[in-house]
Amino acid sequence: MFVTFLEKSSKGSEMVLQHRITLLLLIFSCLIVLTDSCNNRCLANMMINKKMKSAPQGNTCSVNVSITSIKYETMSFDTKNMQMSSRIKVNMVWRDLELQWNTTISDAEAVMLPVDKIWTPELVLENVIDVTVKPYTHDVQVNRDGLVDYSAILFISVSCNDINLFNYPFVHGECSVAINGWNQSKCEVNFIHPPNVSIVGGIQGEWETLSVIIEQDQSFQNSSYLSVSLSISPFSAVVTLILPSVLIMLADLVTFSLPVQGGERNSLKVTLVLSFTMFLLILNDHLSSGGRCSPILHYHFCFCLVNLVFSMMVSICLTRLTLNDTILSWKCSKNNKKHKKTVSLGQDEDAGVIATKTFSDLPSEVASLQKVVTFLENIDQKAEVTSSNESFVDGLDKICFCFFLFIDIIYIIVVVIITRTDLCKEKRKELWVNEDFYDPPYTNGHIHYYDNYSFYDYFFKF
Repeated sequence: MFVTFLEKSSKGSEMVLQHRITLLLLIFSCLIVLTDSCNNRCLANMMINKKMKSAPQGNTCSVNVSITSIKYETMSFDTKNMQMSSRIKVNMVWRDLELQWNTTISDAEAVMLPVDKIWTPELVLENVIDVTVKPYTHDVQVNRDGLVDYSAILFISVSCNDINLFNYPFVHGECSVAINGWNQSKCEVNFIHPPNVSIVGGIQGEWETLSVIIEQDQSFQNSSYLSVSLSISPFSAVVTLILPSVLIMLADLVTFSLPVQGGERNSLKVTLVLSFTMFLLILNDHLSSGGRCSPILHYHFCFCLVNLVFSMMVSICLTRLTLNDTILSWKCSKNNKKHKKTVSLGQDEDAGVIATKTFSDLPSEVASLQKVVTFLENIDQKAEVTSSNESFVDGLDKICFCFFLFIDIIYIIVVVIITRTDLCKEKRKELWVNEDFYDPPYTNGHIHYYDNYSFYDYFFKF
């Protein structure tokens, strides 16, 4: 009996000892786990293995993405085609609850993940001609609470036909860049824009970026766009286009001081017309001429070219009038024949005079002297006619000078009035169009079919 009691007590003490040893082993293993938690790389591999490529959707099927900052830079501006190329850096943050962890898994506050291993939002650019989107870095930062920090670089090309070039080069206008999220009838990626935009750089060629602000368009599902305010530095256009045209017109007026006789004035006017044609080609390569509000500089160059050509034609006609009484060539040819005939007769008379001096008597000498007097009187009469033609042409030349001077003064006044008033205003173009989808008729979460129409029939019948 006593021996049996001792055996039972020894067995009980052994079981208690085994339980204590097991408890100590469990405590020791837990301490090992706590002291040897997963490091950052191990945590990153765990996140990658989750394959979170879809958007973090809640019950409302929408994702809110906050844009923390936008940096805008105008790369170039094509004035002829009215296209603006820009570089935009966008920093975005959003919360993905599937990517969060607690301290039992890792003590890390944040981890770096490859950008192509998780979902990243895409910006929808409505009115761009060309766009290239690149991640700023190949890694994104994910915080412990699931907050994801991501940056993207956008290289875009936008048409800026809303800018009115009528008063070129004194132009100030705005070009819009529509930046929004994806939006459908039930699901959407909603972007929360920052209050302001930072500008990197300022002047690109003759164009200068003054400011960039974010504006909301409530008429199109709360769409947002960047309103880029631009202006042209007029110095280059004034020096290369406007100033040469004014100087050429001034030189054309100064050419009226040259004598009408001879070809010096006509050759100078032809040179001015050819020089102005060269500036017209430069303008055509630099500015667009289409649209209702074409730059007034095109009309200015057209007026100057017509004025120069007309002045050259008038100068040629005046030079013609100094030689003959008429401008028509066929009458001029008859006058030339008469002139040649009188010259030949004069030469014959001179020959007769010489002959009479040699072989004639006194009466014949008197007759020859009378012929010589008549010839000299004809020369004096012709000189008087030429002098009267020149005086008449000089009067016409002064009248033409006053006429062109008056036309130029009236033109300057008209141009100043036109540039001071907004005679041409372009209608602002819409950035968005109505979407090509329609909400199907829902009732209690179910689609109703009408007259044997399926959902796809209802969707595509429009």
